[in-house]
Amino acid sequence: MGRFHAENPSELIREARLDAGLTQAELARRAGLRQPSLAQMESGTRNVSEEMLDRVLEAADYRPSLALERNFNAVRKAASRRGLRNVRVFGSVARGEDNFNSDIDLLVTPDKGTTLFDLALFGEDVRTITGFTTDVIVDDGPFPSGWQALREAVPV
Repeated sequence: MGRFHAENPSELIREARLDAGLTQAELARRAGLRQPSLAQMESGTRNVSEEMLDRVLEAADYRPSLALERNFNAVRKAASRRGLRNVRVFGSVARGEDNFNSDIDLLVTPDKGTTLFDLALFGEDVRTITGFTTDVIVDDGPFPSGWQALREAVPV
């Protein structure tokens, strides 16, 4: 089973390619494909398996910031369902330094009665929605001295 699930993989491939500043020929070469095959995937005239989608997105260095931007409404809804609000992103995604191997670091405000289980389930929800591993931290706990997350966190 693939890491990424998309209703429209052709759109996702094109978005990742353009974000990386690659031509179809360059991305095809990186992914070990022929350019006409990639063009068919991008146009939607060729089916894309989940495994092939993973391969092409990795070759394009698809970033979690793109996935988060593309799916922010779904992430906010998942947070609300789990009793979380004020969802913010920090770390490499917030700084614009993310790459295909980055995770998503989220800072949230829990409602009264929210459990660690809710936080873990929300992290899994975001991973399922975006395809990227997600760490979730609450903003009402003690923080290490010099911790920058509160200062660099930006709303989702």
